[in-house]
Amino acid sequence: MSTVSQFLEAARQKTADSHERTAVRKAIATYDAKVADGKARFADWQNARAIAAGKKWDAINHLDRYLEQFERNVTANGGQVHWAEDSAQARQIILDLARQRGVKKVVKSKSMVTEEIHLNEALGVAGIHAIETDLGEYICQVRREPPYHIVTPVMHLTRGDIAKTFGLPATTTAEEITMLARDRLRQEFLSADMGITGANFLVADTGMIAITENEGNARLSFSLPRIHVAITGIEKVIPRFEDLALLWPLLSTSGTGQALTVYNSLITGPRPGGEFHVILLDNGRTSLLADAEQRDALHCIRCGACLNVCPVYKSIGGHSYGTTYQGPIGSVITPHLRGAAEWSHLPYASSLCGACTDVCPVKIDLHHHLLHNRRNAVRQKLDHPLQRMAFRLWLWAMQSPARYRLGGKLAAWAGHLGFKPPRNFPMPTGQTFRGWWKKVGQASRLSNSEKSTRETRVPLE
Repeated sequence: MSTVSQFLEAARQKTADSHERTAVRKAIATYDAKVADGKARFADWQNARAIAAGKKWDAINHLDRYLEQFERNVTANGGQVHWAEDSAQARQIILDLARQRGVKKVVKSKSMVTEEIHLNEALGVAGIHAIETDLGEYICQVRREPPYHIVTPVMHLTRGDIAKTFGLPATTTAEEITMLARDRLRQEFLSADMGITGANFLVADTGMIAITENEGNARLSFSLPRIHVAITGIEKVIPRFEDLALLWPLLSTSGTGQALTVYNSLITGPRPGGEFHVILLDNGRTSLLADAEQRDALHCIRCGACLNVCPVYKSIGGHSYGTTYQGPIGSVITPHLRGAAEWSHLPYASSLCGACTDVCPVKIDLHHHLLHNRRNAVRQKLDHPLQRMAFRLWLWAMQSPARYRLGGKLAAWAGHLGFKPPRNFPMPTGQTFRGWWKKVGQASRLSNSEKSTRETRVPLE
């Protein structure tokens, strides 16, 4: 089944799943209230967005310089930097590191890049046991399903659903579920040979990686095992350490509504007797960088705010997209990262309402980029032939009043015969607007004419 067919079928099923829709609506309503409070803490939220956008613009438009600076500083701090052109190379680097060091068990903190390169599957094939330690990601791993959301992996599940996942009664409290997961994961941290994390930011002028989280699992993942591997996209670099003073609160506010997340860590190098490796992943990002019109999509700090306001995402859910990055940002970058031939349908999964652009903390012009991707798909003839034919027919009809009138009559005729569209739209009435207007207009003109005649008639004396 093609990616388009899979998307349409998944979307059809998810929109009919009232249980999931209720869980998502509740989660997003809670998020909305917290984010509103979080934004109120800023003296000028819009100015903060503009400054952050400027910092990311500087980083992306001088990416080569800042990445080289970051590499020099990581090396000076005792770490090693590896460059991966694509997913296969990134997986191979990690597998080579693990095999050479006899790694049997890996603990992982939340990382969308490891999802992007399908790392867990590769580790499993190599006989290396990989354990997700973020609670949401751990639940996904137990359920054998991908994350539902960039920030909130199990947004679609209720507490009862999660309890059932662990074989617990539906009445189990959130605290009891958390304690069960904590008990299971503690021994994994203590016996792991390698810890793998992502990175929220790469600080060029210090060679640090910055990680933000709420559970402390990332801190355990990079501090307890002897070997720490951080894998991240090349777009995560920022020029200066001081930039975190804005970007960290901005990410926390847009992502969860917090002033700052509970744990914010800066890693400068290996622990005593340990190893620190940073893998910088391209995987299509330089192709997007080469597109001057859309390269600001690389500014994304993965806060998930655009997903939470998107009416399409809230209706079809995260799993329908079939890709690592969902929602508006995913529909913008996925055709670039994974190929437009298979993923050109995603930009059409949008109402183009512009809410995603309005909430983006680094001011990415998301809804216009969705239009750009649609245009690119048409230019490359990746859209469906029937769609192209329909638009040509529409253009032909709109260029002539007579053809437009004919189209209206045909639609009314189809409605009269009982033709029904696939969605639950109101059926045509059988009368066109132009026909109705002609009838009403004639009646109105006659009425006005009679009124004018009465008013101007001179009475006989």
